[in-house]
Amino acid sequence: MASSSSPNPAHAHFESFLQAQLCQDVLSSFRELCGALGVEPGCGLPQYHKIKAQLNYWSAKSLWAKLDKRASQPVYQQGQACTSTKCLVVGAGPCGLRAAVELALLGARVVLVEKRTKFSRHNVLHLWPFTIHDLRALGAKKFYGRFCTGTLDHISIRQLQLLLLKVALLLGVEIHWGVTFTGLQPPLRKGSGWRAQLQPKPPDQLANYEFDVLISAAGSKFVPEGFTVREMRGKLAIGITANFVNRRTAEETQVPEISGVARIYNQKFFQSLLKATGIDLENIVYYKDDTHYFVMTAKKQCLLRLGVLRQDRLETEQLLSSANVVPEALQRFVRAAADFATNGKLGKLEFAQDARGRPDISAFDFTSMLRAECSARVQEKHGARLLLGLVGDCLVEPFWPLGTGVARGFLAAFDAAWMVKRWAEGTEPLEVLAERESLYQLLSQTSPENMHRNVAQYGLDPASRYPNLNLKAVTPNQVRDLYDVVAKGPVPKKNDKPNRGNPTTGSAGTQEELLHWCQEKTAGYPGVHVTDLSSSWADGRALCALVHRLQPSLLGPSEVQDMGALEATTWALRAAEHELGITPVVSAQAVVAGSDPLGLIAYLSHFHSAFKNTPNSPGPVNQGSPGTSSAVLFLGKLQRTLQRTRAKENSGDAGGKKPRLEVEADTPRTEEPPAPESRGPLVPPPQQQEESVQADARGLCALCGEHLYILERFCVDGHFFHRSCFRCHACEATLWPGGYGQHPDGHFYCLQHLPGTDHKKDIMDGGSTSPELPTPDANSVPPGPLTPTAPQEEASPIPCPRQPARRLIRLSSPERQRLSSLDINPSPEMEPPPKPPRSCSALAREALEGSFVGWGMPARSLPGNYSSTVFEAMEEEESSSDNEEEDDDDEPLDPDLEQALQTMAKNAGTMDKYPTWRRTLLRHAKEEEMKRFCKAQTIQRRLNEIEAALRELEAEGVKLELALRSQSTSPEQQKKLWLEQLLQLVQKKNSLVAEEAELTITVQELDLEEKQWQLDHELRGYMNREETLKTAEDRQAEDEILRKLVEVVNQRDALIRFREECRLSELA
Repeated sequence: MASSSSPNPAHAHFESFLQAQLCQDVLSSFRELCGALGVEPGCGLPQYHKIKAQLNYWSAKSLWAKLDKRASQPVYQQGQACTSTKCLVVGAGPCGLRAAVELALLGARVVLVEKRTKFSRHNVLHLWPFTIHDLRALGAKKFYGRFCTGTLDHISIRQLQLLLLKVALLLGVEIHWGVTFTGLQPPLRKGSGWRAQLQPKPPDQLANYEFDVLISAAGSKFVPEGFTVREMRGKLAIGITANFVNRRTAEETQVPEISGVARIYNQKFFQSLLKATGIDLENIVYYKDDTHYFVMTAKKQCLLRLGVLRQDRLETEQLLSSANVVPEALQRFVRAAADFATNGKLGKLEFAQDARGRPDISAFDFTSMLRAECSARVQEKHGARLLLGLVGDCLVEPFWPLGTGVARGFLAAFDAAWMVKRWAEGTEPLEVLAERESLYQLLSQTSPENMHRNVAQYGLDPASRYPNLNLKAVTPNQVRDLYDVVAKGPVPKKNDKPNRGNPTTGSAGTQEELLHWCQEKTAGYPGVHVTDLSSSWADGRALCALVHRLQPSLLGPSEVQDMGALEATTWALRAAEHELGITPVVSAQAVVAGSDPLGLIAYLSHFHSAFKNTPNSPGPVNQGSPGTSSAVLFLGKLQRTLQRTRAKENSGDAGGKKPRLEVEADTPRTEEPPAPESRGPLVPPPQQQEESVQADARGLCALCGEHLYILERFCVDGHFFHRSCFRCHACEATLWPGGYGQHPDGHFYCLQHLPGTDHKKDIMDGGSTSPELPTPDANSVPPGPLTPTAPQEEASPIPCPRQPARRLIRLSSPERQRLSSLDINPSPEMEPPPKPPRSCSALAREALEGSFVGWGMPARSLPGNYSSTVFEAMEEEESSSDNEEEDDDDEPLDPDLEQALQTMAKNAGTMDKYPTWRRTLLRHAKEEEMKRFCKAQTIQRRLNEIEAALRELEAEGVKLELALRSQSTSPEQQKKLWLEQLLQLVQKKNSLVAEEAELTITVQELDLEEKQWQLDHELRGYMNREETLKTAEDRQAEDEILRKLVEVVNQRDALIRFREECRLSELA
């Protein structure tokens, strides 16, 4: 602060302006500053130069240096790039203010209107590295001294708005508060310009302001007329945000943040939370800023059970309406979740107050995300052109768990300002729009990993930010409909894109094409004569022939001759599912009886779409064919292995205690293989089995007994269900292969809620919960890049080659040590799964134990002087942000890690020479943790979108099937068209199911990575003890942990081999 005796009274006003923490204080102090200097506010860059010329003392000079450095970039042309351009920006959110700053630097006259009168949003935003650097370059540390200190990578919305507001005011942006933009007022006559319709009645100067550029940043609820918005829906997702008072005590500063933890890969945490509090969450994030900020996704059933929601409602708006939410119960819910996540170390949690003086807590719905179809338009009337652009939430509504909102919002602001620059240069309107849409196509794909690495070089020019940029991706002819000449009608659109208006009805194959293909594939088999798509398949021989043609290693034609029709059909359906990945949509009884011809046609169409490009010559098909999913095959084997494993565990528990650690290894077999064991079938209880078989024959759901239409059928172990019925009975979560089980009560459960099994105990103990994954066996699969094959599950007509016997090996302590650190990646050329990020402390320790360069590279493999090179790189990375007058607060560390860091630094002789490497290491660790969380949430969101898309397909399919099955007098041509449309829907469903399976495998990878780290951590704890101090219980626990670790390593190995086989299949 300037002293009271300062010769220039403006210095005190300037310091008050810098330190102001309320919106009104910022505005009043800036008016006083301008008054003291005799400067008219809101006059663009000339105002900035006048203020800078009169305020040249030390405190202001460091800020002017930063702003001058930004303004000196060539793209701004010394503030002369857009001097004749008048802009109106709607909305003073972070993206609107950032766009206003860029337009001001270009020299445009910028007027901003905001309907609010204060900034009150405490919610915290995650910042990408480039946003941190960008804000620092605008002087963020001068306005907010705690900005991204140490390893912090976030800021509250209120603080971000305040610092951007201050920059905008200094650069001459004219800002009007409490003014709502309601629409555009076109020019009344030639020679006049575009104006804004504003409420309440604005001052004459603002009401008469004519502009030629409008940038809308008013949020997702307001999109200017002419723009269309597309909705991307998922299943119900309820988010909860809460802000608690941050007293900044010593105890509070020591509580570590949670960059994000998701159920997908850390089931132990959420199961413990459920057991301790009854709270069921999908994810949770905790950031420490002006407040203690928590955001989480809660499950509806949990909210109903705990009394947070009064009643279940079908409409989401009614479900989360204020009348249906109990405020006191919601507050108890969030307090309990926050207290558990921080181990109670925050003390008494007191809610911060929102703008209305109420506890700052809210429940919101993010089931659907909105996205504008285009990012810009041009309107013209009476010769006056208006360029309209969107930024912020009205362009793309962000998915909050990814933490991409403000980063992509800033990128959109830069792109919009670049568009205005091109507009001011006199570029043709259609070319300007085409370039803007080319950039918009990149926005949703951006991440810190696929943008330019050197964030210091980022600028307004898109080429400085986006690698492999193609500004011609969209042509001017493709955006002609975005140029609207008012009162003359829109310009006709000439689209360069292929005509996609009418879907090609033959994409899924017509009925005639399907019959001809089936005849070709079954030709030459004795007793098989396919003349239609109904009665020719009733004896099961045609179906067996089709399966044998595609997989000759299975049961031969001579063996089928002795089978009955039902037995042969059952075998064919099962073999197609287990070996080809073709999931049944019709029961064997219905095929034999001929009672479901539509179902049979839909089933055969799956064969056709998957294998229509395979040669007619006999030979094993490539399971990586475009139409079939190796992921579906893999997950099917995984689920069957899970059932067998659970049955073994149950029988083992009944027989007595498990022996000490024994590891299996393959050896040649000398004795005859035992008879295949029967697996625990996933079917209703015994008293319901007969009813279930009858239900399958009649096309009824095995659980609810209601009718099943073709697209609704979800096959599990030969029985059919509605997808809506096949959910966890406890939490109503969608069940995926490899992640569910069935209780004797007949209900299905996810593994977390499956009662009465050891899996639940394993979760609570932090052990492995995944079943043994099927592993490839060269003796049991046909040649070629095939998916891993599960061990034999039960007696089956499918012949199985002999499996090698397994012998038992005991591991020594050194072998156990090597196993715990085993690198299971097959080769450096193959891209491995990302190493699982942990807490920052854990990641930093992991890096220290290996090296300072990357995660996992042994230090002894590096050159002798490499450690100093690494430290120098870390220093160089931090130098750009640390060379200003900052007093960064380092993140608190646990004592063990602190000691490890100091020991490593002292041994390397770098403690004094390289002081910032410690912070760099922790910052990298936090980035890795966030990447992992974002990956998990991206998968979860896509799975939810797939589920919503499948529901829509089912609804469309039901309508078509009802029309086809009705005894109507519709023309045959119409019925044929309906059938082709139904087959197209079946093909779309199969494609979505295949994508769902791929994502589920990625979920398995994330889960196994987390479990391996947890088990390794526990094992090291036991192995670091002296052998003489270990009790018998300690040794038994150590052996059990090692056994689980071996299982997890084998499972990860199977997944890596599966990924490699898929890669080789694609290359082939």
